[in-house]
Amino acid sequence: MSRIGAAIFVALSVAYPLVVYWAMGRFEPRWLAVLLLVLAVLRAIATRQAIWLVAAAGAAILAALATAFNEALPLKLYPALINAVMLVVFATSLVFPPSAVERIARMTEPDLPPAGVAYTRRVTQVWCGFFVFNGALALVTALWMSDRAWALYNGLIAYALIGLLFGAEWLVRQRVKAGYRHG
Repeated sequence: MSRIGAAIFVALSVAYPLVVYWAMGRFEPRWLAVLLLVLAVLRAIATRQAIWLVAAAGAAILAALATAFNEALPLKLYPALINAVMLVVFATSLVFPPSAVERIARMTEPDLPPAGVAYTRRVTQVWCGFFVFNGALALVTALWMSDRAWALYNGLIAYALIGLLFGAEWLVRQRVKAGYRHG
């Protein structure tokens, strides 16, 4: 995938809840299902990882349901599906190491010390907890809240929480690294 294509894909993926919310009164859900299917297939092709092929299959089922019943609910379930996929990826890496965060850390620090491995394992566990929490809220907003509340949570608040978790982890990591350098 080209850089421009990747940038468009990322922008559409991030904006998905807002695009769906904006389009709900303008287009039938069956037409919005095309966006869902395109995003899922592009992600599966771009990553070439089996888990994203499974996610694409799940998105295809949601798109088929949105098309068959011309209902928006399947489209609104996509963020919950993505959180479930991320949970499976991160949780599986805890069972079959290295952990997901350790793999990421080793890209910049190939000789990660044992304390770093333990730390990245703990961070992976924290992300698992986040995906449970965020996925549950994505599901609750899809099933029982207004379209506006769904779009607000999944299109803004969830991203703010992700940013907050990234920021907090970065601050903790700096303190942990400093402690190992001085201790």
